[in-house]
Amino acid sequence: MRVFVTGASGWIGSATVDELIAAGHEVTGLARSDASAAALQAKGARVRRGDLDDLASIRAGAEAAEAVIHLANKHDWANPANSVTAEVGAVQTIGDALAGTGRPFLVAAGVAGLTRGKPATENDPSPFHGPDSPRGGSENLALEFVGRGVHTVALRFAPTVHGVGDHGFVAMIAAVAREKGVSGYPGDGTSRWAAVHRSDAARLVALGLEKAPAGARLHAVAEEGIPSREIAEAIGRTLGLPVTSIAPDDVQGHFGFIGTFFSMDMVATSTATRELLGWAPTGPTLIEDLDAGAYSPQAPAAN
Repeated sequence: MRVFVTGASGWIGSATVDELIAAGHEVTGLARSDASAAALQAKGARVRRGDLDDLASIRAGAEAAEAVIHLANKHDWANPANSVTAEVGAVQTIGDALAGTGRPFLVAAGVAGLTRGKPATENDPSPFHGPDSPRGGSENLALEFVGRGVHTVALRFAPTVHGVGDHGFVAMIAAVAREKGVSGYPGDGTSRWAAVHRSDAARLVALGLEKAPAGARLHAVAEEGIPSREIAEAIGRTLGLPVTSIAPDDVQGHFGFIGTFFSMDMVATSTATRELLGWAPTGPTLIEDLDAGAYSPQAPAAN
C-alpha cells in the first residue's frame, strides 16, 4: 500500500515508518528539513517536502496515497493556538482529499482528559469539539469524515511514549530534576500516567492500518497508570538525586508548564485494542526504561 505519513521523522513517526516498510508498504514521509529528508531516504522511504503549514503539499501527498497516517504536531507550548491552527488545517485538508475514497486515515490523538474518575476506554468518545478545544478537537473532526466515505481511525497515544532518545514529557521532567537538583512529584504523588514503549506504539499503528475498522478508536497504552511519585523516584535513582513532594501551589513554579500535565490523572486501558488487533506490548515498562538510563544525559539519540 502507498502510505503518506506526516511526522514521519518524529519520535513515533520514525519508528512507524520502519514498521510500515518492514510490512511491505511504500512510504512517503512529509519532511520540512534536509536532515529529515535524508533520514527518511536512508530508511528507504520517499520524501515529500513541506510542513504542517504547507496545506498544498499535504493535500497532494494525501491524494497520491492509498492511506494517510497523520502523526505530526507542532507542540508549540509557547503558542498553543499556533499548534491548534496547524492541526485543524492538516486534518481538514487530509479529510477533504480522501472524501469518497474509502481510504484509511489514521490520526494521532491522546488519552488525556477523556474521562474523569475512571480509566478511559476505547468506548469513551472524546469530549473535545471545535477549534477552541485541546488539539482543536481534531479526533472528532477526523471521525466526522467517516460519514463522507473516509476510513478514519483515531490513534490515542499514552501521555508518555517512552524509550531511549525520547524528548517528550518524561524527558522534560528529568531535565527539571537535573536543573533543580531534586526529583519532584506533585502533591502526594498519586496522579498517574498511562505509558507505552515507542516500539509497541509503532507496531500498533501498523496493525491499525491493516486491521482497524472505520471509526475505531485505538489505545496505544501498555501500562494503565504509573503514579507520579514512582516516576520521580526512578528519575531520582537514575540521576542520583533526592526525591521530594512539591506542594500543589508550587508545582507551576517548580516544573513550569509541564507541571500541569504531571499533576493530571491520565489513565487508560487498551483491552479492546488488544483484542481487536491482536496487539500485545513487549517493550520495557517506563520504570524499566528510567532505571536503565534511557533518560540520563548519556543516553543516545533516537534513530
